[in-house]
Amino acid sequence: MDRADIIKRIEPVMRDVFDDDEIRYRDDLSASDVEDWDSLSHIRLIVAVEKAFRVRFTSTEMETFNSVGDLVDAVARKTV
Repeated sequence: MDRADIIKRIEPVMRDVFDDDEIRYRDDLSASDVEDWDSLSHIRLIVAVEKAFRVRFTSTEMETFNSVGDLVDAVARKTV
């Protein structure tokens, strides 16, 4: 799966998790950019992405996610 396909599929997941129809994907989007992005919604985002893409992330991998772009890159590596 290429990066563009992942981005198309991840944006609706983000909108659902953060309950915000206006949220738009950006590579550098992070918790500091989204008002309701707290530790619980972060976990919900990871779980929702894992479910949507049928992947699993290790705790070590999750520690490297500093932005949504990092998450997209991780999904891309796992869906090759």
